[in-house]
Amino acid sequence: MALQCGIVGLPNVGKSTLFNSLSNAKAQAANFPFCTIEPNVGVITVPDERLNKLTELVKPQRVVPNTVEIVDIAGLVKGASKGEGLGNQFLANIRNTNAILHVLRCFDDPNVVHVDGSVDPIRDKEIIDTELQLKDLESVEKKLQKVEKSAKTGDKDAKKAVEVLTTVRDLLLSGQSARAAQLEEKDLEHLEDIHLLTLKPVMYVCNVDEASVNTGNKYVDIIREAVKNENAEVLVISAKIESEIAELESYEDKQLFLADLGLEESGVNKLIRAAYRLLNLATYFTAGVQEVRAWTITLGMSAPQAAGVIHTDFEKGFIRAEVIKYNDFVTLGSENACKEAGKLGVEGKTYIVEDGDIMHFRFNV
Repeated sequence: MALQCGIVGLPNVGKSTLFNSLSNAKAQAANFPFCTIEPNVGVITVPDERLNKLTELVKPQRVVPNTVEIVDIAGLVKGASKGEGLGNQFLANIRNTNAILHVLRCFDDPNVVHVDGSVDPIRDKEIIDTELQLKDLESVEKKLQKVEKSAKTGDKDAKKAVEVLTTVRDLLLSGQSARAAQLEEKDLEHLEDIHLLTLKPVMYVCNVDEASVNTGNKYVDIIREAVKNENAEVLVISAKIESEIAELESYEDKQLFLADLGLEESGVNKLIRAAYRLLNLATYFTAGVQEVRAWTITLGMSAPQAAGVIHTDFEKGFIRAEVIKYNDFVTLGSENACKEAGKLGVEGKTYIVEDGDIMHFRFNV
């Protein structure tokens, strides 16, 4: 399940610089490949030292890391919901994403003109929020008209849908996003088919100057205070630094550049990890001489569900899972050594997969 994040932001906030840096991040995770599906989609590998370590030990014929797709969402300006800028062009792209990366300008630079004449990340945030909320309002009202007719005939499911949709509509009308609604998991079923934009998890990416990349600044503080009740990630990053890192050829040069700035890792790596936290994701591995591979799952998945990420047949015909903990594998050095030491567990259908598990599935179709 490739993770897909849509990157949004007003003109001149650093969105394009950041997107281009992400798209050129092919050497961020050692020597794994990068590709572009289409001009506005970049695919980057998920940095994971555990995968590198397993590769060293197993020496497989090939290595397949997890990937994240970053989609550059164009057309988000004031009035976009009514067709301003590129208008509705952004909708199809953003509806398919798992999360939204909202880039906010948090730096002063007289040479970079702001589209609204001054640096004000809260105002910028509200402009984008409003456009997404207006689009969602349109979707909610359209569905409400349909289900209200069924509800009048006594359809219980339709009555519940009206209740949920009305709650969300009232929130949107008050200038809040759909994710602020206190809904039960089962209530969300009534919203699935309309793919609400403001229901998606959001990460606020504060684009700062080089001097503020380690500590943040007054703009970052304002954003953190403003979104404290949103259950959102706030990430401090310098798009300028990331663009300079992206221009360096080797992995070693990038690490030296980061060290000179007092940074332990690139903003790209921090962003990917934050996206995993935001979406409650984890990684398990399959490791053999033919292939060492990372697989993305949602935390809390059972062994059969995790097997289904590889292929639906694995889930349908699941018999058992053979599990080695990452630390045991690394300490003992091989699958055989883990077996001999009694560190290979045989798990059934109720086993909940943990981040870092090395797994082999037995199944029958």
